[in-house]
Amino acid sequence: MTFTFEPNRPEPIAWLTRAAQLPGKSLHAGLVLWLEAVRLNSRSIPLSNLAVTPFGLDRNSKYRALKWLETAGLISVKREVGRAPLVTLLAAGARGEAK
Repeated sequence: MTFTFEPNRPEPIAWLTRAAQLPGKSLHAGLVLWLEAVRLNSRSIPLSNLAVTPFGLDRNSKYRALKWLETAGLISVKREVGRAPLVTLLAAGARGEAK
């Protein structure tokens, strides 16, 4: 599968470098997000518990990591009760700074 870079698509190295500076398993969640984005060829992906389990995340660590990534401006998340969160990858400098 090929991954095409577009002007509005985040750059993976800069994005992952920012995610690595965040607490907990933010980098783990970030890697899963990028792998799913490549697999689905989309910036917006549903992030199921099944997708993150092989990377050492349970549902609670997944939600904490998503919150940290969202606070850092690396993702936006649409949440619905009973559904996997729909995560959209943003450019590394799209909003705010990583803390």
